Amino acid sequence: MNLLQLGGHNQHVLHGISLKSVSSREQAPELEDHPSHPLLKVSSSGKSVQVINPTTRKTQYKVQACTQEEVNQVMESSRMAQKSWAKTPLWKRAEMLHKAGAILKDHKKPIAECLVKEIAKPATDALTEVVRSGDFVSYCAEEGVRILGKGDFLVSDSFPGNDRTKYCLTSKVPLGVVLAIPPFNYPVNLAVSKIAPALIAGNSLVLKPPTQVYKYIYIYMDFNGAVAALHMVHCFHMAGFPKGLISCVTGKGSEIGDFLTMHPGINCISFTGGDTGISISKKAGMIPLQMELGGKDACIVLDDADLDLARPVLLKEGSRTERSNTLPGISEGGNLIWPLLLDNVRSDMRIAWEEPFGPVLPVIRINSVEEGIRHCNQSNFGLQGCVFTKDINRAIQISDAMEIGTVQINSAPARGPDHFPFQGLKDSGIGSQEIANLDRNIDDMHNKLAL
Repeated sequence: MNLLQLGGHNQHVLHGISLKSVSSREQAPELEDHPSHPLLKVSSSGKSVQVINPTTRKTQYKVQACTQEEVNQVMESSRMAQKSWAKTPLWKRAEMLHKAGAILKDHKKPIAECLVKEIAKPATDALTEVVRSGDFVSYCAEEGVRILGKGDFLVSDSFPGNDRTKYCLTSKVPLGVVLAIPPFNYPVNLAVSKIAPALIAGNSLVLKPPTQVYKYIYIYMDFNGAVAALHMVHCFHMAGFPKGLISCVTGKGSEIGDFLTMHPGINCISFTGGDTGISISKKAGMIPLQMELGGKDACIVLDDADLDLARPVLLKEGSRTERSNTLPGISEGGNLIWPLLLDNVRSDMRIAWEEPFGPVLPVIRINSVEEGIRHCNQSNFGLQGCVFTKDINRAIQISDAMEIGTVQINSAPARGPDHFPFQGLKDSGIGSQEIANLDRNIDDMHNKLAL
């Protein structure tokens, strides 16, 4: 049986679900034997959030709309669970993460089906997202043991003017309760990239899946991702993680967003999204933040570039591209936007600076490399960019001059592989999202001094 089997009207994901076997030797119980499944929860307010299928424009699922009191209950449960989890041996945490990663991959098809219906992600891409997420969980378990299993030892006379009268032992301790807020476009992968590092480091985690309307090429459209994220979280529950250690809070950001991000029970926030992150950073107070807030990636194509390589990469070969001076065409049903290439874009146009978050490719013609670098660096974003040239020395020089987090050479901007560091500068983010940052993003340093 599949993790998600929708019956009847294909609307409410509270019934008709059963669970796939955990392994070939172990048959998983039916859903009613898993009261922790997030989709079984009903808010005390009786309210729910509709999840609209962007392809059909009809309600596909419904999830609970949590009240502030329910958020308080989740926070208290998470706080208590974290205290116990922090005492769990590191090897045991890693063992459970490996199990969760395997279960997640075992349920790739039904979770991918949710991604297709919630955010209109192509089926192949949806499957890839779930599989790479499972792989990341296991990789994080391995790296977590290596990174967190080490401490540092310092002696006082290594600094000028001191005798050897003090020793310093440092170890890494959890921060506490981590609030993770992933975006709609990668609700599983970018949730897992926050969940797995937090758990291996001994933290508990509260996940706020995306449940709102997004601006898509100057048009407001419904995209979600909450149901796929909820099923992903249940894979961790099936792996045996303690009750309350990883929780979900669903609801409209306009109703519980500030209450969540300003909650005194939160010790760290990891957010991926847009301008909302800037608002969160101003309200969150004195807690660690890790944010990736989008970008406007500049691609500099030099005169010696291999255009046969650059063209399909930039235009996404096989997709329909229209040359026009208007917004992208919308299909008769109002739910399909054709790709659009805009040539001769000027720097005084909004499209030259704003992130349309859709299949729009503006082309700015430049007279020199310096002009391209200058345009890149004038942006308030600094996430990614790319350079196309046959001269690797020139490519490295240009990449050093670009004020952005990641530069791709002869390749389109993209995140990953998932173990690579990923960060934005300026309005594109705070901090780096990477496993190697376990001791900086989701852990604190604990010092012990002895005379």
